[in-house]
Amino acid sequence: MTRTATAPVRPTTASDQTPRRVFAALTGLAALAILLQGLWAGKFLEHDGARDAAGNWIEVHATDGEVAIALAALATIWAVFRLRHRRDLVIGGVVLTVLLVLEAYVGGLIVDDGKDSLTPLHIPLALLLMAVAVWLPFRAGQDRAESLSADRS
Repeated sequence: MTRTATAPVRPTTASDQTPRRVFAALTGLAALAILLQGLWAGKFLEHDGARDAAGNWIEVHATDGEVAIALAALATIWAVFRLRHRRDLVIGGVVLTVLLVLEAYVGGLIVDDGKDSLTPLHIPLALLLMAVAVWLPFRAGQDRAESLSADRS
């Protein structure tokens, strides 16, 4: 009789799930903030270049961006200290945070320096951010064994 060697899989316990749930909640809230970014952008883009008429919505958009950065940074710090063994979540948190900072920088150049030519970079970057922000909470919901088998298939 032949036996195949498999690595022992540690059973998931409530204590294993709590750090993942916290990470999923933080990244989920960041995803919500990113989604709202699109709503606020729609509110000021309807003014079609009249920045004075859209000033309040631009401020709301910027403030929400700062909230999204803070939530992503908190999620990343949480992942580094509590989910160190889940490199996918640590790297994903770092990517989300860095992309949000880049997005805010580009947005600042558009508003503060009048570099409207960067808008075609700003909007697709926002869509990429949304994809990462939606993927991370779902990835956090998988336990280690599930995430490893998902990577292999």
